[in-house]
Amino acid sequence: MKFGIVVFPGSNCDRDTFHVCNHVLGHKTVYLWHKSHDLQDVDCVILPGGFSYGDYLRPGAIGKFSPLMNEVGEYADKGGLVLGICNGFQVLLELGLLPGAMLRNKNLKFLCQFVHLRLEDNKTAFTRKAKIGQILRMPIAHFDGNYYADPGILDELRKENRVILRYCDANGLVSEDNNVNGSAESIAGLINKKGNVMGLMPHPERCSEQILSSEDGRVIFESVIDFIHA
Repeated sequence: MKFGIVVFPGSNCDRDTFHVCNHVLGHKTVYLWHKSHDLQDVDCVILPGGFSYGDYLRPGAIGKFSPLMNEVGEYADKGGLVLGICNGFQVLLELGLLPGAMLRNKNLKFLCQFVHLRLEDNKTAFTRKAKIGQILRMPIAHFDGNYYADPGILDELRKENRVILRYCDANGLVSEDNNVNGSAESIAGLINKKGNVMGLMPHPERCSEQILSSEDGRVIFESVIDFIHA
């Protein structure tokens, strides 16, 4: 299969993501410049982490106006797989491809640490190689990761089983103490109604090799590969 990594001014995880997709997992991977209009026939578009446009105004607010986002929106509408990681998740929210918004972390501090995540659904293109209830250990690095949505949207996400990851402890307990950034209902990752667009704040590309102390992030990329090859 073929991955495409979008590069914005301020992206800082594009090369990490390229390395995992291309060198670790062995699949063709290309960079997609944000001013381009060519998705290069990729099977999955990844919006990586970083600080697109320096996070001016608010994270993702300017990135959504990049020319390539027109093609990404059309690609998603046609069922193409789109994965947004950290700042990429924030861009997807600004684009309206996922519901809700990101607020400042509850303690108004930049968080850079490993967290535990409980996987809530393994019937998606992004999680099919995982197990429901599986505990993943991944790093986060964000200031604006406090997911917010109004009660109606949260109710819809619950009913449609669209929450994919929740912050928890090592045993899978979801609680306010384990909700590091204050996200509504401890949401760390969610998916759209069609099931082809996913956003998550943790960084799977930073934990896909044992040398980085965790390989738990590989399951996200391996699930996409398995879905495309099915």
